[in-house]
Amino acid sequence: MKLTARHTVRAAYVGYLTQAITINFAPLLFITFENTYDISLGKISLLIAISFLTQLSFDMLGVKFSDKVNPRLTVVIAHLCAVAGMTGFAWLPEVLPSPYLGLVLSVILAAIGGGIVEVLVSPIVEACPTEEKSSAMSLLHSFYSWGLAGVVLLSTLFFALVGIEHWRILSCLWAIIPAVGALAFCFVPIYDLSHLVRDDGEEKSHSLLRSGIFWVFFIMMFCAGAAEQAMSQWASTFAESGLGVSKAMGDLLGPFLFAILMGLARIGYAFSGGRIKLHSMIVASAVLCIFCFLLTALSPIPLVALIGCALCGLAVGILWPGTYSLASQKISFGGVKMFAYLALAGDIGCLVGPTAAGWIAEAFGNDLKVSFLLATVFPVLILLMAYLGTRLPKNSK
Repeated sequence: MKLTARHTVRAAYVGYLTQAITINFAPLLFITFENTYDISLGKISLLIAISFLTQLSFDMLGVKFSDKVNPRLTVVIAHLCAVAGMTGFAWLPEVLPSPYLGLVLSVILAAIGGGIVEVLVSPIVEACPTEEKSSAMSLLHSFYSWGLAGVVLLSTLFFALVGIEHWRILSCLWAIIPAVGALAFCFVPIYDLSHLVRDDGEEKSHSLLRSGIFWVFFIMMFCAGAAEQAMSQWASTFAESGLGVSKAMGDLLGPFLFAILMGLARIGYAFSGGRIKLHSMIVASAVLCIFCFLLTALSPIPLVALIGCALCGLAVGILWPGTYSLASQKISFGGVKMFAYLALAGDIGCLVGPTAAGWIAEAFGNDLKVSFLLATVFPVLILLMAYLGTRLPKNSK
């Protein structure tokens, strides 16, 4: 069978499922880690920072070495790192002198895989000879949403039916998906990524860091990551504290519904066939995001506030992939390095958004509503950057 660009795109879908697994599986087991290995919750909470800092490190390496790496070999190694990290949860804490060291190594390996996937898979898809690039990018990123929803739902079902004490088996089962991704990327065609730099005479006189339009998209990407994670990381806690439901139900009402609606937004735009103008979609999404944060923060009815949490997934869905696509359209000299910079901006937002929300909530007596109210600054900034993006010419300094 002759493999084509369609098979490359499908392998990329597996890559984004892999990223969702590596980021979201371990947090479901934090309390289990605390009880099993007698590790303080404070040290376990550091695993989140270690994961995102590892991804940030590989984003920066992507910026420096994006033009020098073999994309096929690198993306295969990324999936194998994810396999090593996910299976490592099952045995590294048992064989190393410190169980915590085993957890840290597993988180780092998984995050290396997720970080490299984030830097390389989007430009690999962008380089494929397909039509409607923005639709393809939106569909690609929807698989992160489906992966997040699947991790929460299927893990919750596994714990309920098989027992949470068998979590090591589930960790190894989740490693099957990145293993499939590694195998797929060994064979699918990888198209020349240098084609992402279009020779129109501009790239010689410009650099990304001297480009005004690039910084517009950098800030948009930062705000997209911050808005998305500020809500998704705290949605479960808010559901539990606001409605008094169990953790399992809080996970399903919070991050699960958020992920489903985020995925529906992305797949809905993907199948619109480009009939909706991408810039208009981003503006509408930012306005809806402001409404959702205000609804969650100001509603006196907990159920209505929870609806605001879920609808925020619909609002942020198009912001991340849409920014990638707009940047690719407006900056002809960006190449893979631009995608690496934008991934770095998004991951910084993913780290800053939920961290700032936690600090703000603690400062106001553990009141997450104050955090959500102040988080409206992120979609407001996206609106401002979207306006500037229409005023700055292509490739502008």
